[in-house]
Amino acid sequence: MSFPAKHITEPKIAYFSMEIGLRDDIPTYSGGLGILAGDTVKSAADLCLPFVAVTLISRKGYFRQELDGRGRQTERPAEWDPSKLMTPAPETVTVRIEGRDVHIRAWIYPVESPRNESVPVIYLDADLPENAPEDRTLTDHLYGGDDTYRIKQEMILGIGGVRMLRKLGFQVKKYHMNEGHAAFLTLELLHEHKRDIEAVWDESHIWDTEAVRNLCVFTTHTPLEAGHDKFSYELYSKVFGDYFPENILRRLAGEKNVNMTLLGFNLSKYVNGVAKKHGEVSQNMFPGYQINAITNGVHSYTWTSDSMKRVYDKYLPGWANEPEIFVRIGVIPDNELWDAHLDAKKKLIDYVNSVSGAGMDYETLTIGFARRATAYKRADLLFTDLKRLEEIGTGRIQVIYAGKAHPKDKEGKHLIEKIFSYREKLKGKIRIAFLQNYNMELALKLVSGVDVWLNTPLRPLEASGTSGMKAAHNGVMNFSVLDGWWIEGHIEGFTGWAIGPAPTEIVPDNNMNKTDADDLYYKLENMIIPTYYNDRKAWIRMMQNAIGKNAYYFNSHRMMRRYVTEAYIR
Repeated sequence: MSFPAKHITEPKIAYFSMEIGLRDDIPTYSGGLGILAGDTVKSAADLCLPFVAVTLISRKGYFRQELDGRGRQTERPAEWDPSKLMTPAPETVTVRIEGRDVHIRAWIYPVESPRNESVPVIYLDADLPENAPEDRTLTDHLYGGDDTYRIKQEMILGIGGVRMLRKLGFQVKKYHMNEGHAAFLTLELLHEHKRDIEAVWDESHIWDTEAVRNLCVFTTHTPLEAGHDKFSYELYSKVFGDYFPENILRRLAGEKNVNMTLLGFNLSKYVNGVAKKHGEVSQNMFPGYQINAITNGVHSYTWTSDSMKRVYDKYLPGWANEPEIFVRIGVIPDNELWDAHLDAKKKLIDYVNSVSGAGMDYETLTIGFARRATAYKRADLLFTDLKRLEEIGTGRIQVIYAGKAHPKDKEGKHLIEKIFSYREKLKGKIRIAFLQNYNMELALKLVSGVDVWLNTPLRPLEASGTSGMKAAHNGVMNFSVLDGWWIEGHIEGFTGWAIGPAPTEIVPDNNMNKTDADDLYYKLENMIIPTYYNDRKAWIRMMQNAIGKNAYYFNSHRMMRRYVTEAYIR
């Protein structure tokens, strides 16, 4: 594989992420983190940034979700063939795992921009005949296996990724770790920046931590303790051998265990959360560190429906590469904006009816909820009081759900089954569909085709919540708990509606279900339903506001410009 000269002669930002979601036939993502990574790469290409991304090949994907008639989830491998979409690089590198040399190759996928720029994404692959059978599967499953499988994957991503960039001839001026999965790259950089042992007075001074800190940027995404990878030192010693001294690692990654987030924090000059509130929550979780905030965004062109693109192209030329042009949304005639929305809605409803037999129609107020099925997202909050929901919504709302539960998340799986049971209880009153195998194609149908985007996480556990930003790009209003990005994007009755009280929590309050559900029902009954059916002009004004105030700002072009000025050129 020979790269264009500019790719290897110009110093790059090297962006490391365990998952990157670019398209559905490259199923190397599980959800929001991976899709954000894909949007990051696309915006880097659009903005002509000197950028290269590194991830794992995940030959069997995350998983393909199948649901039976009761909502019971079965996972199937999402196998794919990289040779049909990517170019293999002839170079290989090795990482020593459990005393064995594991050989790693790279597949290269260029993310092309309409501006004739491209960003290479390097997919690391251990499925080589010279590897032991158990090592060949190490890059098969995204988030699969146990802690041993995971720590080996993170070795390949971090250590193997740095070595592969070096082998391919890249010069790197910053390493950006998208979550802690890639934090072992800091150990490889410490090896690169080792001082002469004769010039220092003890072993800890061999390692030039300041030089590595100046090279690294770290983004944390989760306010959940369980979302931060930790490994025992016993496992570390077994897998890593003598690669890096444990006594020094304990100073950098924590005394009790190898905390990948702490390792990233301690060896990065710039650390950030993904929304202002998330920055505050992360600061509370990790006192003593300076944690900044760069609110996430989504790639405008990717997450806008075809019908909306046509209207934007007609009235807002250049919007895709300059989303700030959305501030001029008022130039689009009301009827054309509404017709574009109706076109997307009809396509969604036709699809839902074809796969579910739900019998939905085009006229009814349609609410969408699609995200990872896990307890804190509270997908069942809408059904807290079935009698009240019936009184409010019978014949006036229809609801579309989608989302996967992690294979080991029993609560998340049960949540899907509960929604299926509510669907049966409300049959003949409120039409409900749950669509299986949530992916990028289905996500675009949903965020553009529903009338209202519902989001009900338990505060303050929603780090960002980018699906609502995608909805806003299509003139779909958010009806959401004030958490993540919505704290910054919400203007009550103007860009959408809040659920529950002001966002004062730093830690979750598990007693908020009834309070939040009551507010949800009140606003649905007294604000959302009446406006939709009785005041179309006001509804379209809110659609315009969602685009002109939310899509205008919450896009990955703005996000990347902030990373450049605040993190990369420091």
